[in-house]
Amino acid sequence: MSGNYRDGAWRNAMRVRVDYNNMTTRFVGARGIAPEELKAAAARWQGAFDALEAGRGRMKWRELPFNQAEVVRRLEACAARIRKDCESFVVLGIGGSALGPIAVQQALSHMHYNELPADKRGGPKLYVADNIDPERMAALIDVLDLEKTAFNVVTKSGSTSETMAQLLLFTALLKEKLGSGWRAHVVATTDEKAGNLIKIAKAENLETFFVPDGVGGRFSELCPVGLLAAAVCGIDVKALLTGAAYMDGLCSIPDYRSNPALVGAALEVLAMEKSCNISVLMPYADSLKYIADWYAQLWAESLGKRVNRAGEVVHLGQTPVKALGVTDQHSQVQLYAEGPFDKVVTFIGVDKYRVELEIPRSFDELPDVSFLSGRTFNELIRSERLATEYALTKSGHMNKTIVLPEVNAFTIGQLLYLFEMQTAFAGELLNIDAFDQPGVEEGKNATYALLGKAGYDAKRAELEARPEKDGNFIA
Repeated sequence: MSGNYRDGAWRNAMRVRVDYNNMTTRFVGARGIAPEELKAAAARWQGAFDALEAGRGRMKWRELPFNQAEVVRRLEACAARIRKDCESFVVLGIGGSALGPIAVQQALSHMHYNELPADKRGGPKLYVADNIDPERMAALIDVLDLEKTAFNVVTKSGSTSETMAQLLLFTALLKEKLGSGWRAHVVATTDEKAGNLIKIAKAENLETFFVPDGVGGRFSELCPVGLLAAAVCGIDVKALLTGAAYMDGLCSIPDYRSNPALVGAALEVLAMEKSCNISVLMPYADSLKYIADWYAQLWAESLGKRVNRAGEVVHLGQTPVKALGVTDQHSQVQLYAEGPFDKVVTFIGVDKYRVELEIPRSFDELPDVSFLSGRTFNELIRSERLATEYALTKSGHMNKTIVLPEVNAFTIGQLLYLFEMQTAFAGELLNIDAFDQPGVEEGKNATYALLGKAGYDAKRAELEARPEKDGNFIA
């Protein structure tokens, strides 16, 4: 694909499309959204668009596709060194610092990347340590040769307990193994001015990349948080950013009918107002499986809010659910087709998979098997997606489909940016702050108090004052 994204005709052929026919009353009946309903609220959609355009300067994540030429040059040089010297690359991070790199790696690298021999892999193995389960951490240590491993510790605040605990663990192991040479094996990605990690990085002279101001964790995949891991694994980060820039152009169209993120947000908000409080994302491609995980954080953490901007208690939000076609046709679709009308299902389809695989001809004496002979897996998965869309539509359950012409760095850049913009528009329409996470902070503060961190005495006293558990309610 290298270089294609520079060609305007190719970019237009790779445009990601949003088909929302099956959200409308024409297709799903009275439980759908009437086109007149969308049209009647055009001023509402225009207001959200105008507000985001006016506030663009505060949303620094919107500038990431355009302002990182020097950053990309630096991180590609760093990635080249790591690719040359290391057999493994470990991301220490949680939340957006982990989900984005995992999603992009699954989408754009070989699906069994780590299991390939080094000459076919072309880069170090990638591990993302996105949890602190002690058994998992010990298992990771078992498979690493520390002398041939580089670590990228990612936390903007520099105070994320999980990530800093991992840093303490691996720096201790590196120091024991390599002495003063440990510093060459650690890259820090953090805030440029504030926090503990930047203090450590400066004191130890670590190679450092910065998370720009105004770029929160769940909006950070298209900055060094995600781009370094992608570059280390040989992914074309310039194509990712070009795809995001292309989608930014589409999301800058005022007319909601031509703006995929604005119409997507409008539909989801109208569905929420019709008591559809669950958002299912169901890609029909294993390469996109972890896009659903990344989306779940983006949607839940951005829109799940107790109060609106006026300070009124609203308890808003739409619960994201991850699914995978066709796998979850055999585990979840029964509920989606015949269960309550409390969900919007968003399918992700792919026009052209990167491999065409024929189903061999055999067992011709068995009509229930032989009808597959001579077909392709490509035809089968597409037919299953269309059939599932039809089943949900026939039963009156709203659904829409995002279509990627193919899965490549340019279309994945589009998809990530589309979801980010849809989330921002939805926050505006719901009159909430889509860029904070006070509920997450409460859990962090309680953790600090339980572990005895200085300055959290009041929170610790609050925890100690909670009622004792009653054994009568433990089965």
